[in-house]
Amino acid sequence: MPIIVNLDVMLARRKMRSKELSALVGITEQNISLLKSGKVRGVRFETLEKICEVLDCQPGDILEYRKETKP
Repeated sequence: MPIIVNLDVMLARRKMRSKELSALVGITEQNISLLKSGKVRGVRFETLEKICEVLDCQPGDILEYRKETKP
């Protein structure tokens, strides 16, 4: 998938654990884990906004687009 989720990087930069983020954002640790692994098909803007607010970052700090290379 060409969309890369860098949530784990931002958590490390902020010295925060997934459990703390989930409590502050209001979603489950399971959903944070799925988001970190990129195993979600979508994310609500409201959730993305809360994550960015808590981590003091921009959506582009969390989500990255990489072109797929064709073999």
